[in-house]
Amino acid sequence: MVSLIDLKVIDTATLFAGPTAAMLLGDFGADVIKIEHPRRGDPARGHGAAADGVGLWWKTLSRNKRTAAVDLSEPEGQEILRRLAADADVLVENFRPGTLERWGLSPEALWAENPRLILARMTGFGQFGPMSGRPGFGTLAEAMSGFAASTGDPEGPPVLPPLALADGVAGLTMAYAVMVALRARESTGRGQIVDMAIIEPLLGLLGPQMTAYRALGVIPERTGNRSASNAPRNTYRTRDGRWVAVSTSAQPIAERVIRLVGRPELAERPWFASGAGRVAHVDELDAAVGCWIAERDADEVIAEFTRAQAAIAPVYDVSDVAKDPQYEALGTFVELPDEELGAVTVQNVLFRLSETPGEVRWAGPPLGRHTDEILADLRYPAEQIAALRERGIIA
Repeated sequence: MVSLIDLKVIDTATLFAGPTAAMLLGDFGADVIKIEHPRRGDPARGHGAAADGVGLWWKTLSRNKRTAAVDLSEPEGQEILRRLAADADVLVENFRPGTLERWGLSPEALWAENPRLILARMTGFGQFGPMSGRPGFGTLAEAMSGFAASTGDPEGPPVLPPLALADGVAGLTMAYAVMVALRARESTGRGQIVDMAIIEPLLGLLGPQMTAYRALGVIPERTGNRSASNAPRNTYRTRDGRWVAVSTSAQPIAERVIRLVGRPELAERPWFASGAGRVAHVDELDAAVGCWIAERDADEVIAEFTRAQAAIAPVYDVSDVAKDPQYEALGTFVELPDEELGAVTVQNVLFRLSETPGEVRWAGPPLGRHTDEILADLRYPAEQIAALRERGIIA
């Protein structure tokens, strides 16, 4: 039995952060109902690579979800959402603050019919404050959090990530927040609002930057692939033109690496005994490790590091990930039958539970695939469903 089999989640959010949170709940059995605009759909359908005109990112992002195409700007569409929320456990939304209230679907109105509802509100800047009304996307969070300012080469510009990093981190955090709210509901019997601003969770991954700034006035500088805390830590090119990444976050690992590359005398220097000391001598350490690696092919380098119990990994692109034996052993990817593409490969559940494992049951469905089914569950008669479709309120 999967963990969240009795949970009903309404996902009205678009793009990535809110839908990621709903996806994670669906992985463990929650009945996730995805609401999209009848004509536009979720913009995530058009992001990234497509096969035969079908967006592939969507296939992962909306896996395990039933999708209904409903125009929430129309009163009849708002009534559908109200009826869905009446027996739901969680409503995920990322509308501009005040939108639900304008539709007569404020938290108080929803709780009047379902006091146990968790309202998960995901916005760029939160529900209040001077920027709360602005459109917010992950890129803005990556800029405002300090992530971009601390990423890239020291002499180069700030660097944005080539993925929806802030959205993904916010989605993971929201899934955790929803579970905390559900646990609280077991004691109180009441739902509550989860107010998450996408600009905040990424800050937590940057470490104690604000703590250090307030205490010491320290502003992190860009260090490229190097670390401000430990050395050697970098990517290095091997003789056969491949790249490997080396980490020495633990002191014993740093000692093993420097002895392996033939510079044991460096490990005896007083400064080598701390990460800060090694960072102060990073050029010398990088030269020692980089020269040793450059004289050997990647397979030999990895084998020697493995024998020495030092930390190293090849720098992969997706074609390398596809054939890696560790990912294969973990079952990291799963191929699913798909009504649009025949078959599609998506990433599997992100972790394994020994007693109540999750499961990817189907990939993201076509627009409106389950509209009739979902409205029938709400006891809409067939003739009313047909009338709503005729007027373009559903699809």
